[in-house]
Amino acid sequence: MSAAEPWKVEGDRTVIFGGAGFIGSNLADHYLSAGRTVRVVDSLTRPGGVHNLRWLHARHGARLEVMTADVRDAYAVKQSVVGASEVFHFATQGAVTTSLETPVTDFEVNAGGTLNVLEALRAMERPASLVFTSTDKVYGCVPGVELVQKPSRYEPRDAGLQSPQGCSKGAADQYVLDYARAYGLRTVVFRMSCIYGPRQFGTEDQGWVAHFLLCMLEGRPLTLYGDGKQVRDILDVGDLVRALGLAQQHIGRLKGQAFNIGGGPSRTVSLLDLLGLISQRTGLRPALQFEDGRAGDPRYYVSDPRKFQAATGWAPQVGIAEGVDRLHDWLRTLMLERPVVSGQGGAPFAAWGQIGIGRD
Repeated sequence: MSAAEPWKVEGDRTVIFGGAGFIGSNLADHYLSAGRTVRVVDSLTRPGGVHNLRWLHARHGARLEVMTADVRDAYAVKQSVVGASEVFHFATQGAVTTSLETPVTDFEVNAGGTLNVLEALRAMERPASLVFTSTDKVYGCVPGVELVQKPSRYEPRDAGLQSPQGCSKGAADQYVLDYARAYGLRTVVFRMSCIYGPRQFGTEDQGWVAHFLLCMLEGRPLTLYGDGKQVRDILDVGDLVRALGLAQQHIGRLKGQAFNIGGGPSRTVSLLDLLGLISQRTGLRPALQFEDGRAGDPRYYVSDPRKFQAATGWAPQVGIAEGVDRLHDWLRTLMLERPVVSGQGGAPFAAWGQIGIGRD
């Protein structure tokens, strides 16, 4: 995006918690490309984060500031927002399976870390604005939707929280909304559906669109939990970046509100449908195996983004086929540039080492 775009906020720094991750690095690149100074705050514990920072540094140099810190560290968080005029908070424990295994850590990162960010902003003389990304998991399995089973997907017959991760993110986004009401902070919550696109180092638990492509590109077996007919709406990360910018542009009248953000009804796909699309466009065929369905995985969830569309004029622009092609091309290029290596749990790209720029 160019510096002339209307949502570019004038000020000193944009701070992005979780800025080395998939969404954060894409957003950082857009802001840096517009001439903005960006401070990325990240624990660098997630696969791909180091690679994303190397990429950002190679493209933008000294305008990129990097602080290696965990959102659970209240002092580090407070230091991170010094000089910020706007903040994005993406740092999260985002896997439902991990939340079921270690619910205390899940709470400490998602709810406790978000409270640290809010308190750091409240302590500022001129508090920066905040856009926080929550999740559709806060809705759990939406009651009252009767589903019809089709050959490759579920459909609703007519047009409560299910996991610790849904609980911790739900608590976090309520804090974000309440700090707007109680303290006047300019905060907005995005309750997001499935986001995909370049710079997504997908694993079985997070980034399932990229995970599907990686398994097929590498010839690895792909496990589907359930029957594969589960339906989600998916949104290209470029469309999300535009929405995030618009939220900051209109923060004065959007503050204290939560918005559903996703591809919506026009961009729905089942797991089986996505595999079929990938095979059709790439010639790749997955080696499929099936396991029992997992807790907290509804058979059908589609976001309704009309509230945000009405407030800002935003609408998704990237279709599923185009977005999947972009992600496929990026992953292929990445694999050609450097062999895939395995880290914890077989996650690709996890062992690429550390980065030595701007670290505190």
